[in-house]
Amino acid sequence: MIQPFRDRIAILGYGSLIWDLDDLAPHVEGPWAMGAGPAFPLEFSRISPKRLMGLVVCVDPDHGTPCPSHAIASRRATVAEARADLARRERALEAHVGAWSRDGSVVVGKIAPAAAAWCAAVGAAGAVWTELPANFAEIAGRPFDHAAAEAWLIGLEGPSRDEAVRYIRNAPAATDTALRRRLSGLDWWRAEAARVAALDAVG
Repeated sequence: MIQPFRDRIAILGYGSLIWDLDDLAPHVEGPWAMGAGPAFPLEFSRISPKRLMGLVVCVDPDHGTPCPSHAIASRRATVAEARADLARRERALEAHVGAWSRDGSVVVGKIAPAAAAWCAAVGAAGAVWTELPANFAEIAGRPFDHAAAEAWLIGLEGPSRDEAVRYIRNAPAATDTALRRRLSGLDWWRAEAARVAALDAVG
């Protein structure tokens, strides 16, 4: 049983939030409980303008692999406040932030049942998580699959390529999606990951 979340609002993360709280930082306390959150269906099937059109991980019930999420305690007293905090950090509409509250006042998101079960198990009063939609097909103009995702990454150049590689490299190890496993076996991807790691070590 994870006592730090008893009667607290938990923020559940699985991507860049883990290493970059950004303006959410003043509104959380304690360290991330890595791998302690509920499993969500995750895949790198969202193209992100914020990440220079690289692929980022998102909740994707159609293509996702169940992966553990990570939890940190919000300083807020209500799910509504914690949801607004996360929306600001993500520069997203609140409609794209999932939420579940023990009192039944807020139940939002495709994976709310998994969050609800986790909250019940650890005694949390509620939880919020990012649920930006997969948009690969909309932007790339073809359905998401591994070949299409690889082609998209290969087509990126300069800072966009660097940011795409950096994001996938930095994602928590538990975010072990099918695409990430495929990339890890490709020579060109391993070379790019080493190149970007070297860049980051210098700068």
